[in-house]
Amino acid sequence: MAGWWVIISLGIALSPLAWLLPSRRQRGRMDMRLRARRLGLAMQLSPENWPHWLERPLPVSCPQYHRARPHGRTDAWCYWQAQPGEWLDRWREPCSDPRLAEHLARLPADVYKVEATPRMIALCWGEGGDEAELEQVRAALQALA
Repeated sequence: MAGWWVIISLGIALSPLAWLLPSRRQRGRMDMRLRARRLGLAMQLSPENWPHWLERPLPVSCPQYHRARPHGRTDAWCYWQAQPGEWLDRWREPCSDPRLAEHLARLPADVYKVEATPRMIALCWGEGGDEAELEQVRAALQALA
């Protein structure tokens, strides 16, 4: 009988340690972020203020993948993916630049936003995919930088 008490006591003592271990989903995201870093992308969690007209469920804090743009770029733009494949600007107008629209169309369905400033290009991604989707994100950021 005393052996059972020892086992139960050890289980109770060690159970909080299980809470510290990352879940399978968290480990997958960490692996994705490490692969992105190896590909030359930077990532940060950024709080987002989404447009009121986006109807899909959106996270409050979103992983933002970004890279620097070459010196001398002056264009700035921002597009949100309202539905998979439907990219709209802040006035809800579709992307009119054919080169940009081609790159946006190749992005995964869980990319919420792509934004360019003179200094960097960034996109907010739900990280729901695999390495193939990470490669699509990398290729788009590289082409649009």
